[in-house]
Amino acid sequence: MRLLAPEPLTRAGFRPFGEVIETEGASAITINQGFAQRFNDLAHVDVATEGGETNVSLFLGQPRPVPIAIRLMERHPLGSQLFYPLQDRPWLVLVAADPHDVASYRAFAATGRQGVNYARNVWHHPLLVFDAESRFLVVDRKGPGNNLEEAWFEESFVFGLTP
Repeated sequence: MRLLAPEPLTRAGFRPFGEVIETEGASAITINQGFAQRFNDLAHVDVATEGGETNVSLFLGQPRPVPIAIRLMERHPLGSQLFYPLQDRPWLVLVAADPHDVASYRAFAATGRQGVNYARNVWHHPLLVFDAESRFLVVDRKGPGNNLEEAWFEESFVFGLTP
């Protein structure tokens, strides 16, 4: 089986696929009488196409067997999709320019303090976590239209992702 190893998640490395969401390097505003900090404009949520609305949800992820068999990719043609971990646990991000071209795949190792906002139409794998019951805040689109495309692979194309 072909194996792909992840690289560290950085803003520059992930830029072709969307945005990295993290407070490092962002401007903080002190609020609540000095007891909290607010970090504004961490991502551009793109959901308004064809009458879409913002959907805020919670995903509860489960780990997959290692090496992770990559059997499908998905994308959302009508809006972006943002994932932010709610605990400080590392997780994986897998994207591709073309799901049928293994050379176009990029894997990223995200820290538990980094999220991603997949840009509209970016091919990505569903949530990949290491720990049972990993919780993520997800901001994406709800509304009319089909906002999910999946590319399933024949067994001869399946490859593995190593943590």
